[in-house]
Amino acid sequence: MANSASVLLQKGRGAGSNATGRYEQEKREAFDDGWSTADELPPRLPTTFLRDSTRSIIARNDSPDIPFDRSINPYRGCEHGCIYCFARPTHAYLGLSPGLDFESRILVKEQAPALLAAELRKPSYRCRPIALGTNTDPYQPAERQYRIMRGILEVLRDFRHPVTIVTKSALIQRDIDILAEMAKNSLAACAVSVTTLDRRLARTMEPRAATPERRLETVAALAAAGIPTGIMAAPMIPALNDAELEAILERGVAAGARGAGYTMLRLPLEVAPLFIEWLNNHFPEKAKHVMSLVREGHGGKDYNPQWGKRMTGTGPYAEVLRIRFETACRRLKLNLNRGRLWRLDTTKFAPPPMPSAQLTLF
Repeated sequence: MANSASVLLQKGRGAGSNATGRYEQEKREAFDDGWSTADELPPRLPTTFLRDSTRSIIARNDSPDIPFDRSINPYRGCEHGCIYCFARPTHAYLGLSPGLDFESRILVKEQAPALLAAELRKPSYRCRPIALGTNTDPYQPAERQYRIMRGILEVLRDFRHPVTIVTKSALIQRDIDILAEMAKNSLAACAVSVTTLDRRLARTMEPRAATPERRLETVAALAAAGIPTGIMAAPMIPALNDAELEAILERGVAAGARGAGYTMLRLPLEVAPLFIEWLNNHFPEKAKHVMSLVREGHGGKDYNPQWGKRMTGTGPYAEVLRIRFETACRRLKLNLNRGRLWRLDTTKFAPPPMPSAQLTLF
């Protein structure tokens, strides 16, 4: 693998640059002024945690191609640093860069459990499963310190509210006690994202995420605890990790996964130039071929945001990927009774008494 001469890569970071977001009036971008050397390394970029003062915690959506209408994101930005992360452009709303800022300036919603409890107690609230891990990973490294997910799960357990979780972190094993208790009442289901089985590729593409081996161990731990568990082969990147699709699913089944999903690489807004820069830095010999296949799958563009097509793409390459996935699932007996496997019970929802509530004896 080779590095671009114009970019000094940050150790442990996915993005190679920190260009300003699309809403900023002034555009700033680092460049090589000729005074650096090829062997020079930039100073290590520390992670900064900022308080997110949001007043609500449940995000709503009406997208017709995703199976949930509400979600929670305990953190904005993600220290995992996955170069392909489609959530990167959301940092532009904060006046921050979708590049290095996204993985080094993390907003923390410390009041999330209290806000969630308040929203669930509203008389107008109607229970439907809440999805976690749909934007940034709820079990990113900051969770070890802040324990926000733990607090959220305690609220959902106490309210008997169903939840689904997608993560690529082994830290979810910390909360198996709560998730297993909820799963007994059909209130929890989880999926673990495995992008590649190649440890070296994973470290380059997802620098601060768990290794592939740890993720498969996590699938096994969740499944052994009786929690409905799936494996996500996502995203599939043409000519980079797509050859591993069947092997990822096979390893997931061996670990105990009962369901599976996949997506094709998505490159919305600022993600496209960041990903192309990453390709040129790490895989210059493959860059043109990879992007040619990506564009083939998105109608000639870096990305097609059209509902129903954005997740899996279109065209010959996307069709072959779909057939491969479905064939592998049939062979491995994945997604059998999919509706029943992931159907969570909303009828048990019941807000617990307020802490101050007491019976009147006289």
